[in-house]
Amino acid sequence: MAFTTRHLAEWKAKGERFTMLTAYDYSWARLVSAAGVPVILVGDSLGQVVLGYKNTLPVTMADMVHHTAAVVRGAPESLVVADMPFLSYQVSTTDAIRNAGRLIQEGGAQAVKLEGGEDMAEVVAALVRADIAVMGHIGLTPQAVHQLGGYRTQAVDEAGQQRLLADARALEQAGVFALVLEKVPAAAAAAVTQALAIPTIGCGAGPACDGQVLVTYDLLGVFSDYKPSFVKRYAELGKTAVEAMSAFCEEVRNGIFPTDGGKTP
Repeated sequence: MAFTTRHLAEWKAKGERFTMLTAYDYSWARLVSAAGVPVILVGDSLGQVVLGYKNTLPVTMADMVHHTAAVVRGAPESLVVADMPFLSYQVSTTDAIRNAGRLIQEGGAQAVKLEGGEDMAEVVAALVRADIAVMGHIGLTPQAVHQLGGYRTQAVDEAGQQRLLADARALEQAGVFALVLEKVPAAAAAAVTQALAIPTIGCGAGPACDGQVLVTYDLLGVFSDYKPSFVKRYAELGKTAVEAMSAFCEEVRNGIFPTDGGKTP
């Protein structure tokens, strides 16, 4: 049975926790789905971990549609959420609906995610009126990295925590079905989680959120350029892959592989 936004609401009501992980292509989507992860995020983090950019800002709609379609093919039973890239929804409501529609219609996503709080509530409401499911994202919003002065923890004081809560309530009122809280103090995330009827998803936001999300390449040790402070490595697949490929190279150099000496069967 395909996982839907309705299931998240039901889990929130029951107090059940869930996970969301990123995928950017067919093969990784199959693996994430096979692991039992119900929600897959096609994150604009692909800009860093797949395309080699220093941040998410250069990612385009074409990039997101292309990668989303591949993930949907690999995980047809998962709830696939696609990030809306920088400037695909901030310019106008019309642009936001058109671009979100592309991620749904061309990419096959079941929902989109966008960053911002009260300032994005009108856009969210317009998308919801257009029958597009929207996931919100507040706290540290990577598309605003220059405005924020870097990847810093947000809502660290009382005023910041009140803004975070106001943003969360505005987005819930606008119609988001879930809300990512990134890099905020655990107490602030707990207060938001308790105040909302919709599920919250923590990303470096402590244990009180209804769900947790990580970049799969971080969790598995595939991406090594840097490691966010809140990431736990569950494997070191990057190291394992290098060792395996080095062994292949060594065997080829020494005539060990292929075992028939390279003759055609």
